[in-house]
Amino acid sequence: MKRMIELYDERPIENVLATEMFRPEETVLVCPPEKASDDVWKRSLIRYFEHRGCPTRLRFVETSLLDTVRIKKTIQRLIREEPDCAIDISGGTDAALFASGAAAGSRTPVFTYSRKRNTFYDIQNAPFARSRPCTVRLDIRSCFLMAGGELLPGREDNAALSDRLNDLDAIFSAYSSFRSIWPKQVQYFQRVSRADDADLSAEGPRTVKVDHGSATVSEDLLRFLAERGLITDLSLSHDSMSLRFADAMVRFWLRDVGAALELYVYRTCLEAGCFDDVVLSAVVNWRGGDRPGDTVTNEIDVMAVRGVQPFFISCKTCEIKTEALNELAILRDRFGGEGSRAMIVTSSIASRSRSPMRRRAAELGIEVVDWNDIAGGKLPSLLKRS
Repeated sequence: MKRMIELYDERPIENVLATEMFRPEETVLVCPPEKASDDVWKRSLIRYFEHRGCPTRLRFVETSLLDTVRIKKTIQRLIREEPDCAIDISGGTDAALFASGAAAGSRTPVFTYSRKRNTFYDIQNAPFARSRPCTVRLDIRSCFLMAGGELLPGREDNAALSDRLNDLDAIFSAYSSFRSIWPKQVQYFQRVSRADDADLSAEGPRTVKVDHGSATVSEDLLRFLAERGLITDLSLSHDSMSLRFADAMVRFWLRDVGAALELYVYRTCLEAGCFDDVVLSAVVNWRGGDRPGDTVTNEIDVMAVRGVQPFFISCKTCEIKTEALNELAILRDRFGGEGSRAMIVTSSIASRSRSPMRRRAAELGIEVVDWNDIAGGKLPSLLKRS
């Protein structure tokens, strides 16, 4: 196939999937004026196919996707220019689909994709797409590129985390054992150490002033951390203590109140064994590219992808608020679209007072996992659910 005619769709995956599967020499994306003039989006799609190792030429053709006459004329012209072409009608408006059928006539191959079955189907003269299962498996960066964004470095070094799974387990074990006092303990570590100091040591009185009161370090927690190698050189006196963090990453984790839960969710995603890529602290630049002065960013605590299905996960150590649900839904819709998943994991416990939040989450199509689910060992099976 020399040319594939693709109808622009607001679901990012619909604009790239067929090209990945069938590798035409050229893909012509028939798109509305606002997308045809969006240079950031067009550059991002080009980078997507470069990143995926798919050497197709991209061409963007402007037309109104609500004007059947214009669409039909546009597609007919594209077919006359290159008869060796096929039309993908997986995406696009109803008007575009109607016009494509009229323009194709009886000879031009036409095919579609079923998201529910993850399979391509031959509509007419397209035996290459006849009940063809989709074999594309995405990575996180691809999910952002196809939607005009870019994955930026986050707070965590994901390349280093794969060698530290035991440490991740130890951090979460500490969090689970001391969950009721964890916020105060994190405040304590923040006061007796410095985040930007190369010196890993920390020392101070056992009780320090913090916002809205004071924080007293738990001797049991310190000994717990020492036994698991997360801190060393622990010294305790009647009214003071000193220690040394195992390394800068441990120091960061113990100074961030949400890190333990995020590490656990990340670790569980890896252990689930069903995801093609998992990223902790996935920072997306909505404007694409990686120029520091040209960024509008959001952070997804944990992001995973399974085949062509992106999965956005937010972690909260406090009660879930409507703002958090709305933000997660926006990110999912913008960079995943229909068929992607969103989940919010909270260390709060379900109660009647939180019923409105759960109803709101259900309205937005967001799955909710609370501490009872985590303590009951349900998170792995909930993550694997398709």
